[in-house]
Amino acid sequence: MDVDNLIEMANRIGEFFDSMPDRAEAVDSVADHIRRFWEPRMRIEILAALDDPEASATMEPIVRESLEKHKVDLQPKAATA
Repeated sequence: MDVDNLIEMANRIGEFFDSMPDRAEAVDSVADHIRRFWEPRMRIEILAALDDPEASATMEPIVRESLEKHKVDLQPKAATA
């Protein structure tokens, strides 16, 4: 999976929600969109990019803030037997 493409997609989501007047709601909305519409592999990759200074530098501030705030919630749930 191309992390640059994932960051570009996340940045477009962030740009959409960044226009909301309530910053906290906008940050939460970015994470909610990613949680609901991105498959687990995509979420794992974008969260891993947070730890890479070069990759995270290309993220919009709202995306970085959202991923950091909701990192635990965005982790895919482990499969149960």
